Amino acid sequence: MSTNKSYKSAFIFLTTLFFLWGFITVLVDSLVPRLKDVFEMSYAKTVLVQFAFFTAFFFVSVPAGFILSKIGYKKGIILGLVIMSIGCLLFYTAAEYRTFSVFLIGYFTLAGGITVLQVAANPYVALLGSEEGASSRLNLSQAFNSLGTTIAPVVGALYLLSDSVKNSKEIELLSEADKKAYYIAEASTVQTPFLLIAGFIALLAVVFFFIKLPTIMETSPKGGYLKLLKNKMMLLGALGIFVYVGAEVSIGSFMVNYFDNMNLGAVVAGNETMMSIANTIADVFGKDFDGKDPKSLLGVFIIFYWGGAMIGRFVGAYLTKIMSPAKVLSIFAILAISMIAISITTTGLISMWSILAVGLFNSIMFPTIFTLSLEGLGELKAQASGLLCMAIVGGAIIPFIIGALIDNVGFKLAFVLAMVCYAYIMFYGFSKRKGAVVAG
Repeated sequence: MSTNKSYKSAFIFLTTLFFLWGFITVLVDSLVPRLKDVFEMSYAKTVLVQFAFFTAFFFVSVPAGFILSKIGYKKGIILGLVIMSIGCLLFYTAAEYRTFSVFLIGYFTLAGGITVLQVAANPYVALLGSEEGASSRLNLSQAFNSLGTTIAPVVGALYLLSDSVKNSKEIELLSEADKKAYYIAEASTVQTPFLLIAGFIALLAVVFFFIKLPTIMETSPKGGYLKLLKNKMMLLGALGIFVYVGAEVSIGSFMVNYFDNMNLGAVVAGNETMMSIANTIADVFGKDFDGKDPKSLLGVFIIFYWGGAMIGRFVGAYLTKIMSPAKVLSIFAILAISMIAISITTTGLISMWSILAVGLFNSIMFPTIFTLSLEGLGELKAQASGLLCMAIVGGAIIPFIIGALIDNVGFKLAFVLAMVCYAYIMFYGFSKRKGAVVAG
């Protein structure tokens, strides 16, 4: 009983971390369209933001696993939170001097802290009980991650995208006094939210300093990584994480620009029902929606992309209990492909709502692929987690490719690559089901 109670307490505290990094990861997405305007960049160059953020997972994951094996999970979590807080503070300097390179350093630092948390928390939650219930537990924790990703785009739309950004020619026409006032206002728009986040993260680090977490994982064996690199199903799972994160981030990052490219700002503004939805969401966050920038209006609706993921994960926590997780994964991948296909072959609100619906079917993919990849690995699970978290670098590489495709062939054709990513996930789900049947 005491062990179960300890596990439940640890699960609750760890779930707050899932919420935190979900919120911050998507808030980063909200900055993408703003930075594109501020620095007047192409879509491919804008994705350097995501490249800096997700490259950290590739470089930090294995070292993070090594550090955690030396200092333990509690100190590792505190270390991750401290690094995240420093990353948020770097945004203050970057915004003050309008320096894109410092923004990239801030993103990398922030993601480095999140990586430490990811490497620790995902396998930790998976091991807080039976292996059979691992997918269900991680889906439930990831549901609160999705709660963070649901709130973040609205915060971003209302606080980071709510005013129009002037281009370099417009700025040159300003007087020195007006120019200085404009730069101060621009910096404040970014600085205030990230200062508040840095303070909250620091407070959370203090909380974790005083709580107790159960010790449930043994020291990883020597030569474990070499064994894992020979494990076909684990490697297929790592590729699944790579393409999933790449597709999810690509759609989330470019969605506001995708809608704006289809001139949906005017469509939404002229639709009474859509405006009622936008104003209701703004009211919940205590913000008056003035719609100065169509990107702000369109950005509000991204809540449905990430909110769908939250709902899907709560549902998925149940579905993966009563059905084969691999089967649920395949079905959701097919549905995600279908939604993208509808979006790129239609226009207007149908195209808008179908791409938003992809979030619902994204929901169970990461936790399900993650836990399926850890099945049967025993004492190698901690090291496998490091390799799987390295695969999150897909969030850097695939959006960069899709951004380049958008610059050259447009959004509709570029999103075909996202469909290919989901097709692989469908294949992985079928492969795991076939393996389970053979094993049975």
